[in-house]
Formats: sequence, structure tokens, C-alpha cells
Amino acid sequence: MVSQQVDEETPLLHPVPSTTKTPLPWRQFSILLFMQLAEPLASQVLSPLIPQMIRHTGITGGDDSKVGYFAGLAYSVFFATQALTILHWSRASDYIGRKPILLLGLFGLSASMFLLGLTGTFRSLIINRALHGALSGNSCVIKSILAETTDTTNFAQAYAYSSIPWMAGGIIGPLIGGRLAQPADRFPNIFGRSEFMKSYPYFLACAVPATFSAIVWLVMHLFFKETLLNKQTICQFFKNFRRSGSWQSTDSVDNEHSSTQGKDDALNPIRIRSILIPSVIVAAANYATLALMDITIRSTQLLFLATPVDMGGLGLDPPRIGNLFSAFGIANGIFQIFLFPLLHARLGKKAVYVSSVASGIPIIIAFPVINALARRGGLTTTVWLLVAGQLALGVNMNLAFACVFMFIAAAAPTRRALGATNGFSQMIVSIVRTFGPALAGAMFSFSIQHPRFAWLNYYFLSFTAFLALGTSLLLPHQEL
Repeated sequence: MVSQQVDEETPLLHPVPSTTKTPLPWRQFSILLFMQLAEPLASQVLSPLIPQMIRHTGITGGDDSKVGYFAGLAYSVFFATQALTILHWSRASDYIGRKPILLLGLFGLSASMFLLGLTGTFRSLIINRALHGALSGNSCVIKSILAETTDTTNFAQAYAYSSIPWMAGGIIGPLIGGRLAQPADRFPNIFGRSEFMKSYPYFLACAVPATFSAIVWLVMHLFFKETLLNKQTICQFFKNFRRSGSWQSTDSVDNEHSSTQGKDDALNPIRIRSILIPSVIVAAANYATLALMDITIRSTQLLFLATPVDMGGLGLDPPRIGNLFSAFGIANGIFQIFLFPLLHARLGKKAVYVSSVASGIPIIIAFPVINALARRGGLTTTVWLLVAGQLALGVNMNLAFACVFMFIAAAAPTRRALGATNGFSQMIVSIVRTFGPALAGAMFSFSIQHPRFAWLNYYFLSFTAFLALGTSLLLPHQEL
């Protein structure tokens, strides 16, 4: 029997000969799950806060119809700066290892959240969101680690468990953001005399995820082991980069060491043009269209919940919005952990992906229906049931992300190209997400200010849903 050699040139996620399920490396995996909680905790803390923070800066001049424009800009600037740096972080992780990039990302997350809590103007809010985005390279690095530490027998299980941090963040984050905002008003016996809390009413809510990220940084530094088999030291990386002036392989610079070219190849990822193959392009296109649909729906949903009923929304306060998103987080985590592996095993990646993407259509239809019923009879039981149904469809839609991550990992031509493949896909998605929230916010505000164009926002959302659904048909039918 000839054993298959596994090295840096081995394609990702090819079927393993044995039918025995490979156990997950729980020690490393549990640390990774703990680290993953930092990002959703920070983002979900902000979900009920952003509209209120926009109003607090005074940029709208008291006009609630303008909140959507500036909220969209606040979300978009994060993805704009992430799009400029994410590919470089992911490619750097192919050179120097995954761990240094993760530590840098955690540092950036902690610093930006502390600074965001000290925001008093819209300009400083935008600067902090930009800083967070520029140092946010962890998402694609985590996907590379998952692909490096799993095989086809436990890949779906790993991604299912990876929803636990997002579930926890989705539960805890909105509660923190909703309950700890404006502590001087909510807890006058404790913070009522604090001029600092009165001047910076969102610092306490932002400080919680910032402190948690700092703790995670320490845990990762002490206990997490590098997963990249062959890597350069940081000094070697900068030395080779300075000599070559680009991301090209060091063997193109050190031709005199051609006898060690094989070893150099193992230390250097392939060039970007080498991953621009049909399988990668199709997977990245699906990730991009899915992300566009998701970010526009989520941005609209946040604005819809916070906007007064007579202006096209539901008029909920931050605590209620936080409770809704917490319930969504619980349902999403349970569904991902217990049902996704079963659906994936029975139906396959593509069937689950297409059905999940299709969930976006009824979610969009629900927006005007919910508002019409609220205008007619207020926040009745029927309205709350429809809101719950819309959130449940959102849970099903989220399954598409686990599937598309698996398509992207399987599309990577070699292990050496894993970071570059994830980085390229994430860069495209970050570009899409740069415009998605801004467009959604602008459409929502425009539809409020011009009632005769009230449906324009939902036409735009429908376009993103059908675009994602059409792109999904390009995915391969066979399991990779």
C-alpha cells in the first residue's frame, strides 16, 4: 500500500481513505473558539448602539431620517479599510505563521473598542472604525487554521462548533450594548455622579469587549500553538521582503541558492495569479454576493427596528433591540451546532447553501408587511410573531456562510495557497461590504424622506437576494 504524502502542495479537503471520523484537536480548537468570541462580542455590542451613537454626536442635527446615511457610513468605513489590508494580513500569515497575525488583530480590536468608547464626535467615530478595520485580519486566518487542522470527516463539525462564539457573542453582545449604554441614566445610584460616564455614555459598553480582547490576547500568546508547518521568522520575512520589494518568493531573489529551492518553496506561498482559477473565482463570487445580501439585510433590519413606526420602522429602543438580537444569537447557535452537520451530511453543501440563500427573499418581504401591521394596530402579537419569523429565516440564511467557507477551502489549489485564497475571498467581500451598509442606509433614509419612493429600498434588497441566488447556481454539484 502506498501512503499519500501530505505536504504544502497537497490540495485541501480531499477525501480521506478511512471512513472513521477524525477527532477534533480539542485543546487547540477550544482556544481558537475562545479567541473567536472577541470579534462577535465587539460587533454585537455595537448593533444596538450605532444609531444612538450617531444621534449623540449631533451629526444629524436632530433629524432621525438622516441616521441611516451616517450609520451606513460608520459600518462601511470598517470594511473599506479591511479591504485594503486583509489580503496582506492573510498572505503574511502564510509566511510568518497564523499566531502573530491573530495577536495583532486582537490588539487592534481591543485598542479600537477602548477608543470608540471615548468618541464624542462623528469624525472620531469614523477614525476608530477605520482603525479597527485596518487591523482586522483574523477572520481569514481563522478559516485557514480550521482547514489546516481538519479533514473531510470533521470539517462540517468544526464549522458547526465555530458558531458557538458567534452564538455567545450574539447573546451577550446586544445585552451589554443595550444595558450598559448611558449608565449614568440607567444606573444613577452607581454612575449618576460620574462626569466621565455622562460625557462618554458608551464607554462602559465598549470597555467590556475591549477588556475581553486583551484577556484573549494573553491566552493566545501563552497557550496557542502555531499551525503553519513551515514558516519564516518575522526577521526573515522583512529581510526577504526588503530585498525583493514585493511578495514574490525569496528563491527569485536568491538564485544562487537554487539547490535549496524546494525548501524555499515550502516557506513561500504562491503568487496571487496562481489562485485565480475558476473554482476559486466561483467560490469567492458566491461569498461576495452572499455577503452583499446579508450586510444589506442586516443593516436595514437594524435601522428598521430603531426607526419610528410612522417613518417606516418599528420604533424599538436599544434594550428591546438587544433582546431581539440575543434571541437570534441563541437560535442561530443551536441551529448551527445541532442541525447543520445533519443537513450537510444528508443534503450536501450546495443544497444547503442554495436553500439558505433563498431565505433572504421572504426576509425582505417581511419588512413592509410588519410595518403596515404596526401602523394599523401597533405592536400586536401578530407583529411580534412576524418579527420572530423574520429572525428565524435569518438563522437559516446564516447556514450559507458555513457552506461557502467550505467551498472556498476546497477550492484552494494547495495548502500553500490557503491563506492567499482566504485573503483574496475576504478582500472581495470587504469591498462589497464597504458599499453594502452605505447603500442600504442611504436607500432606507431616501425612502423615508421621499414617500413616493418608499419601495426603492426593498427593490434594492430584492436585487441583492436574486443576485446571490443566481450566483449559487454556478457552484459545483459534486462534493469537493
